[in-house]
Amino acid sequence: MYSFGVLILEIVTGSKNVSFRGSEHGSLIGYAWNLWSQGKTKELIDPTVKDTQDVNEAMRCIHVGMLCTQDSVIYRPNISSVLLMLESRIIHHPRPRKPTFHSFLNTGEIVDGQDVATVNDITFDHCRW
Repeated sequence: MYSFGVLILEIVTGSKNVSFRGSEHGSLIGYAWNLWSQGKTKELIDPTVKDTQDVNEAMRCIHVGMLCTQDSVIYRPNISSVLLMLESRIIHHPRPRKPTFHSFLNTGEIVDGQDVATVNDITFDHCRW
């Protein structure tokens, strides 16, 4: 479900998840949450869709995408629920929870023969065998 949610967000926004690496949001999910929590969800919609009658459908897709990308699998809907939400004209769906960890590894560097990467100021060493 998680990957499906990311795919939905990528389609509706017209942006790739990886395009947010190194940004303050860390990922498309972080960016989407930030705008959604500020009531600015329409700013997420790809400009080619924003000026059409499909805005409500795009908003519903964003909501479903955010539910599918919840941190814990217990908060993510199953595929049957996702299909019902996408087919339904009813907008009342569960509220997504704030993502706790949505950053990607920054591009690593090699230090003393090891790959080093940083996530939210935490450094990981990738040992080579």
